[in-house]
Formats: sequence, structure tokens, C-alpha cells
Amino acid sequence: MDELTAALREHFGHDDFRPTQRAIITRIMAGGHTLAVMPTGGGKSLTYQLPALLLPGTGVIISPLIALMQDQMRAAKAHGLRAATLTSADDDQGRTIDLLKRGALDLLYVAPERAAREDFAALLAGIPIALFAVDEAHCVSEWGHDFRPDYRTLLPLLDAHPAPRLCLTATADAHTTADIAEHFAIPPEGRIIGGYDRPNIHYAVLRRGDTLVQLRKVLAENPGPGIIYARTRAEVEKTADALSGTGRRVLPYHAGMRAEQRRAHQQRFFDSTSAVMVATIAFGMGVDKPDVRFIVHLSPPLSVEAYYQETGRAGRDGAPALALLLWSAKDLKGGLHRAIAGGNERGQEARWRAMEHLIRTWGCRRAVLLRHFGGDPPRTCGNCDRCARWPVRMAQAVGRILTRAR
Repeated sequence: MDELTAALREHFGHDDFRPTQRAIITRIMAGGHTLAVMPTGGGKSLTYQLPALLLPGTGVIISPLIALMQDQMRAAKAHGLRAATLTSADDDQGRTIDLLKRGALDLLYVAPERAAREDFAALLAGIPIALFAVDEAHCVSEWGHDFRPDYRTLLPLLDAHPAPRLCLTATADAHTTADIAEHFAIPPEGRIIGGYDRPNIHYAVLRRGDTLVQLRKVLAENPGPGIIYARTRAEVEKTADALSGTGRRVLPYHAGMRAEQRRAHQQRFFDSTSAVMVATIAFGMGVDKPDVRFIVHLSPPLSVEAYYQETGRAGRDGAPALALLLWSAKDLKGGLHRAIAGGNERGQEARWRAMEHLIRTWGCRRAVLLRHFGGDPPRTCGNCDRCARWPVRMAQAVGRILTRAR
């Protein structure tokens, strides 16, 4: 048994690696800068956790949200890694810095804002660094659906150390992938692109009618946990209230709620086998509940990348899951205006047009989705609403032909 497999079994309890994990880890262990594009639920965190255990020094993980960092830190500790966050929300920053200086941390999680500061660079100056991992690396790209300027200020810190750098994302089209690689100096041989397909997710798009009736049907047919995404806080509250009589625990979540209330609702959702979270996109990044059985969008996201990322929170255990998108003519008319309001008009318009194509297509939804990310999928998948209806439509067409022939 090789060293990587032995460490995988000892620390993480897995017999073998998922697709692309071994290639990524092997390259990091050899000191190579790497860009890893992996599907949601594909095991991104292992690609830096395992090298951080085996390489000398501390792995520095740059991540965009405090809640996400805290979840990742807890998961790392559960596997026996010595992990800590260094954020504005931490009361024990002095202790964390002391542990870092003493070499007593395998992983340190920081936000890009802190990582770009001169005092943080000074802190790391005399500390052995095992690796840098830049999570949600698509945030560096103006082509990306979630551009964050702070990501573009990280390079001086990374260049100051000989440590390998690992850029991670689940949502990057060809433009975004090229931008990430160019900015972080990832050579062509270091770009490892995993498949985007999530074959256990059934993709469906439905014109919005009586929304409450449609949602009740989803809840009745899917007894497991689910997430319903609404565009506004008011819509979250209204929808959660309307579904409260279904017999399911229905929890609202949005940025207008008190932090302790959001944490309580999140914990109840994670602990439950049947709860439904009704949320804005404030609830999302870092959600790693494996048994989410359905994702419903009450209106279209503004890009295919956002749609893929949000629907990818379903079915991470590999069991069947549903991704249902509801839309109206009003959504399509207003979508372009909302998309370009965020700046980068040409890029955002292209993203919205791709989303609109996914909604309007008469072909396989999965094929449209995978082609958007540069894949070459089969014409049909058998697990989307279009493919499920195709045999029925074909039978109806044949029936009409036979009827006319009589």
C-alpha cells in the first residue's frame, strides 16, 4: 500500500480516492502549483487536508466566508487535524497565533482580506508553510459569477513562499479557468479538470403556477431534507410561513435575521432528516449536508455557474436528488437587467443568456449544463425532465402518424 492510500485510510477512513483526488494530491506533494476544478461534493477539502498532514509546516487555507471556514475547521478536526481559524469573529486570536508560531497547526483558515494584509505577511515570514489553498478560486476572475477584488491581492503573499499553491473551484467555465490559471501562475500541466456531471441529480424546470401547490407537491414526494431558494428576504418569510402547515419543520434563513437565529436554524437543519430550509443565497457556500434530497429555486439564478453551485448541494451522498427550477415570463424579462446591474455588462449578459438557454431548451438539461462547462456529453441523460418526457412525446408522435395512416 502506498503512502497516500495508507494515510487516507488511517486519517479519513476511506479505502480509495475519488476521481482526480490522487492526481491533485500527488502534484501538491511534489511541490507543483495546481488548479483543481472538481464537481460539488467531489471531495475538494481532502486535496489539501491530506498533504497538510504529510508535508512539514502549516497549510494556509484562504476561504471567503467565516461560516464556511468554521465548518471546514470542524470537519478537519474531526479527522484529527490540528486546525484553527484566524478571523475577526475569533476571541482567541492570540492563542491561534501562538500555536502557529510553535508549529502546532496543520491548517490555518483565513479570509482573503486578512491574507492580503502586510501584518499577516509579516506573521508568516518566519513560519514553514506546507501549502497554500485558495478555495472558491473563481472569485479571482472578473469572468466569474462571484468576483471578489480581494482575491486579486493574494499573489504577493503566495509568491513570498516556496510552498505549492492549490486553487480550488467547482464552478469555472473556460474563460474563468484560464483567468484563474493566469493570475496564480498555474502551468498547463497543473490544470486538473474533473467532470462536472452529478448523475444522481434529476434536473427539472417548470413554469411557475400556483407556487404553494407546486412546493407542497415537492415536499410530499420528497420526504428528506431540502432547500428552497428565494430571491428576497420577504419571499423567504412568506414561503416559510405558507409551508409551516405541511407537517415538516420549515426554517427561514436570510441575512436580515440575527446571527444567533441563523446559526440555530442552520444547526436544526443539519441535525434533521426531514427539515426544509427556505433561504436566500446567504445560506449556501460551505453547506455540506450529504442527505439533501431536493433543491428548489423559486426564480432563476443569474448564471449557470450559480445554478450549478446551488443545485450541487443536493445528493452529495450519491442517492437520488431533485433540482427543480421555477420560472415565469417576468423572470426572463427582468433577469438580464438584474444580471448586468452588477457590472461587467458583456460578461454578465452572456451568463444570463446561457441561463436562459438552460430554461428554454427542448433538449437534455444535463447536456446543456455540461456543455456550458466545456464537456462533450451524450445528447440525452435519462435523468432530467426533458429526457423523461422524450419517450412520451415520441410515443404520442408515432400514435399521431399511425392514426393519420389509417
